[in-house]
Amino acid sequence: MTEYPRGGFILKYLSGMIARSVTLIFVLACGASVHAQNDGQPANPPASQPDQSSPAAVPGQPQQSPPPGPPAGTPGQSEQTQPGQTSKDAKDQKNTSGTSNDRLFFALPNFLTLENSAHVPPLTAGQKFKVATRSSFDYVQYPWYGVLAAISQAENSEPAYGQGAQGYAKRYGTAFADGTIENYMVNAVVPAVMRTDPRYYQLGKGTFVHRTGYALSRLLITRTDSGHNTFNYGEILGSGMGAAISTYSYHPAADQTFSNTASVWGTQVAYDAIRIVLNEFWPDIRRHYHKDKTQPQP
Repeated sequence: MTEYPRGGFILKYLSGMIARSVTLIFVLACGASVHAQNDGQPANPPASQPDQSSPAAVPGQPQQSPPPGPPAGTPGQSEQTQPGQTSKDAKDQKNTSGTSNDRLFFALPNFLTLENSAHVPPLTAGQKFKVATRSSFDYVQYPWYGVLAAISQAENSEPAYGQGAQGYAKRYGTAFADGTIENYMVNAVVPAVMRTDPRYYQLGKGTFVHRTGYALSRLLITRTDSGHNTFNYGEILGSGMGAAISTYSYHPAADQTFSNTASVWGTQVAYDAIRIVLNEFWPDIRRHYHKDKTQPQP
């Protein structure tokens, strides 16, 4: 979870980003669906060729069959995967920590998205803080906040910070602090107190519209630690608390207003809406990408 730079340009920036993201998701999801249908069609079997490695049959002598190998699924196999599932997917699903090792677009931390995990143990309060720390200080976050600080400086967001290296350093530190506070509040503090599950469980089936609707509903609905549906206090309450803490603690005095806090809160929820839809479709896109890479070339 990352907070975008503050400023009047944010609504225009966010609306354009939403339009581009929805279009990208739709195109990628449709492509994955067509690819899956094509994969389901059997390929033409090659013409049978005589086995050059086996000896020719001698009339009057019984042929010897090779010794049977171990049946599939025996302990001799190191790992068993489902059709269309890569070894990485199987490894992630067997992760006993209850989280994943996935990265959105192979870069951004996506450790709280689970695939095919209807029955997983609940996260303890310590595990919730651990995964929040893991994602907040991931190596990708440092250049990511650098890009956000550069955008903020180019737009002269929060003019009290000024320009130059000093202004950029202040914006970088502010962006890092904003994102870290919000991540802890949404995925650790509030879920630990309210005993809710901060993970996203991919639906993985249905039409594009149905899956998108399910993903967006997760902004308001989540699971309790006992597995029942409940209101998503972490997303709504946690992001609001994060916006208030950051605004009224270290941001310039001119920006310490209720309207600015509400604007940041709404911006963060809108960003999370884009992210959660990507969480739903990204595993399908990633699996097809790996599948294409591992297919033998003609």
